[in-house]
Amino acid sequence: MRVIVGLVGVVAFVGGLTIRAPTVVQGQTLSADAIVTSLRQGGYVMVMRHASSPRESPDKRTANADNVKLERQLDEAGRSGSTAMGRALRDLKIPVGDVLTSPTYRALETVRLAQLANPRTYVELGDGGQSMQGVSDAQGAWLRERATRLPKGTNTIIVTHMPNIARAFPDWGAVADGEVVIVGSDDKGRSRPLGRIKIEEWSRLR
Repeated sequence: MRVIVGLVGVVAFVGGLTIRAPTVVQGQTLSADAIVTSLRQGGYVMVMRHASSPRESPDKRTANADNVKLERQLDEAGRSGSTAMGRALRDLKIPVGDVLTSPTYRALETVRLAQLANPRTYVELGDGGQSMQGVSDAQGAWLRERATRLPKGTNTIIVTHMPNIARAFPDWGAVADGEVVIVGSDDKGRSRPLGRIKIEEWSRLR
């Protein structure tokens, strides 16, 4: 494993796997192994953008049988990535407690294929029925506050959309489809992002 440390972040290379750790102070290291070890102990919020989904909504012919509202749904990459992520979480023995999700079909499909137990939907995590439009400041504030509620002994997963994440955390930059930003606390007890894992990287962590 090779770790590069700088003023603004850590990049860990493990067998071709790249995990970025934003906003890391100089001298602090965060390897892929350390991320997994930390998640096993719990105490983190994993803010996730739903898995890969085409921009276009399906028609009656191409929609999944249970997609009665003909909402956007996951493509093959999104389905396989969600399944692999859930399997990796279980194989790595990473405990998952609360699962908060957008009520949109593509977010619920991400949660279902990852086999995340007992999800609860929140309209504040949704897209307002307008796809990429209509996310309010209030929704951003709600997500920002929920991401600071660090659990004990387990991890919380929040599945939402890029506009919601951008509204809540404008300094995070772009978050890829299915990417997870891991929120924890620094040595002063302040919550902050500790690392990012793309959905296709989970299976390589197993």
